[in-house]
Amino acid sequence: MTEDPFVVHCGLLFTVAYEMLGSAADAEDVLQETWLRWAGVDRSQVHDPRAYLVRAVTRQALNRMRTLARRREDYVGEWLPEPLLTHPDVADDVELAESVSIAMLTVLETLEPVERAVFVLREVFDMPYDEVAGAVGKTSAAVRQVARRARDHVAARQPRVRVSRSEHKAVVDRFAAALHTGRIQDLMEIMAPDVVLVADGGGITAAAPAPVHGAELVATMLAATDRTAYRTTTVCLNGAPAIRIAADSGGATVSFLIENGRITRIYATSNPQKLTRLDEPADLTR
Repeated sequence: MTEDPFVVHCGLLFTVAYEMLGSAADAEDVLQETWLRWAGVDRSQVHDPRAYLVRAVTRQALNRMRTLARRREDYVGEWLPEPLLTHPDVADDVELAESVSIAMLTVLETLEPVERAVFVLREVFDMPYDEVAGAVGKTSAAVRQVARRARDHVAARQPRVRVSRSEHKAVVDRFAAALHTGRIQDLMEIMAPDVVLVADGGGITAAAPAPVHGAELVATMLAATDRTAYRTTTVCLNGAPAIRIAADSGGATVSFLIENGRITRIYATSNPQKLTRLDEPADLTR
């Protein structure tokens, strides 16, 4: 018996939806809506199930993005993508790991919905322009223009140099060790002078209401935390080494952007509504 194409491509469909939405919960809702539509389709009329399903997920995700835009206008403090526990081998696919990183998802958040959809489908999943056009409801010529604009936008905001997984982990381990010592100088040595800390508590947990700039200020803030009240572990989040914090008062995740051996961005998520998918690795695939 042939396995249902939806089941076969479920990991791919979830990844597409997650990269477009930055939220696993919303991506799962989109998959559910797509499945309900797929269940009523005459399969004999579907010549390429994979392309059909990606197109359906994209359209559902675009609809969801309009709702999310209104919801995020009322969000308290900084909004960060929902972190996901991932298998270490996700990092083996460098382009996939980069595309699902918290840093990249944060950049994608600055694109318009159609620009984001086109960028994800074309640049990450290498879909032909005509298939992308069918998914977003535009002509191939228009999609080429959108893709060029989105590429330029992302290129201007993403790091110029890719960091190997081993180098990334080494810096994260050094950060964790410095965090435990609580010494400001140790923390500052790992961070770039112009480091930025972005914290997302969603108005539920205490978090900086705006980005914190500068190594000394960030280090001073981190050193002031009660180190006896939590424990840290190094995990793979969104395809890269990161830190998971467990505490009686609630948990958090800390992801990093690293350039030239130093941390340039710190993304700290403590909103409990975004920390529900950290026990089982997500199935992210291309």
